Amino acid sequence: MIIDYKNNGSLFDEVFSKNHSDGSGYSTVLNSFNKLSDEDFELNYKFSKNYFKSLGITYSLYDKTTPTNKEHTFPVDLFPRIIEADEWKKLKEGILQRSRAINLFIKDIYGKQNILKNKVVPHDLVLSCPEYIKEMTDIQPIGDVFSHISGTDLILNEDNKWYVLEDNVRNPSGVSYVLENRKLFKILFGDLINNVDVLPIDDYPDMLCGVMNSFAPNIDDPTVVLHTPGSYNSAYYEHCFLARRMGIPLVESSDMFVENDKLYMRTLKGPVKIDVVYRRIDDRYLDPLVFEPSSMLGVPGIMNAYKKGNVTIMNAPGCGVADDKAIYAYIPKIIKYYLNEDSILENVPTYLCHDDKDFQYVKENLHKLVIKPVNMSGGYGINFGNKMSKAEIEAQIVMLENNRRNYVAQPIMNLSTHTTYIEDNKSFQPRHIDLRVFSLQGNQMEFVLDGGLTRVALKEGSLVVNSSQGGGSKDTWIIGKNNN
Repeated sequence: MIIDYKNNGSLFDEVFSKNHSDGSGYSTVLNSFNKLSDEDFELNYKFSKNYFKSLGITYSLYDKTTPTNKEHTFPVDLFPRIIEADEWKKLKEGILQRSRAINLFIKDIYGKQNILKNKVVPHDLVLSCPEYIKEMTDIQPIGDVFSHISGTDLILNEDNKWYVLEDNVRNPSGVSYVLENRKLFKILFGDLINNVDVLPIDDYPDMLCGVMNSFAPNIDDPTVVLHTPGSYNSAYYEHCFLARRMGIPLVESSDMFVENDKLYMRTLKGPVKIDVVYRRIDDRYLDPLVFEPSSMLGVPGIMNAYKKGNVTIMNAPGCGVADDKAIYAYIPKIIKYYLNEDSILENVPTYLCHDDKDFQYVKENLHKLVIKPVNMSGGYGINFGNKMSKAEIEAQIVMLENNRRNYVAQPIMNLSTHTTYIEDNKSFQPRHIDLRVFSLQGNQMEFVLDGGLTRVALKEGSLVVNSSQGGGSKDTWIIGKNNN
């Protein structure tokens, strides 16, 4: 299966644009793939599809023209992405720096609000964020950690430089794909993984479970659970996967109740007190007595149990304020304010439509910008100015005028591309990719998973990599020190 496509020069390709010495990770992988016959590769490819289908790893594909709830098997590409140890070391340092600062920011805005009083971040910008929850005011969670689990989205641009694309500290998803991708690759290419000294990732469930236990309220043998909204949720497979791998109960709202400001789980042996909840539901559904009254997904009274310190909720309610793409623009200043450090990883340049000067620039340059809503995820609501007609640009400006707080604009970044197998024409072609890295903040510990979810835009030329928009994934190999 010879992999040798020609780069047209306008794309930065991680496999073919970089200089890789003989014996490097990519040269070893290329040699291995090129030794496969077409028939053997097809057998591996079909196995991978059937493997994910048998596990029930699916997603719903959204199409504006033909909306459908039809489930599709999540595509995994068989050519891995490789990041060298030295490069990875800097990324890890930058991610941990960012996670520390974000946690301090969340603690501050629900506490003394010093960063707002000092006008480092605009007061109105934070308080107008839909994810800002006033009910979190003055709550001090165990260990002073709010954002226990982070998913940081990174891109490698055509200048061969890493940028943070966005932060995810509400309910970052996708780590199950990372672990299942690696399991698949061990089945198909176990010898190859060993030959290039890929760092392991199997410890994530144990680390996550350890983090959960570290935040139990003064309990030697705590009960920790994963709270799922149920089987109709798009990430339900991940909820089941993580609960099973950690060996903890997977619970829904009907499995829990609050009594005397303590959270309990119903069991065949009677009620069992819950000490830590890894919740995978949105804030507004968490407690119908505090948030959305009609919610059937939450537990009445859980917020009061949380305020009293009788249960830890991971991640804390209200963390979503840090996911706001307008707040994102201030992260370098937030890092400087709390840590007195320069940001290790750069943001993508961001123009805030609520700011008069920025908005004037957006109006004059919309044709070369991408417009993003501040609180949406999954690639929804994004509009590329270079794909709009003059009339569409004018309509877009009117729309922005009417809701400036809700939008930001960024230059259209030419994400790096990567060798990807395209089933329709049975060949390898360059496709744009990004990377979601998962990190944990425990009580006296920090952890970054040595790998991540490389998401790939399977449609030629597309810069939107989300699975909900038809994207797939790749196994991400961090090459150990023996290869450097």
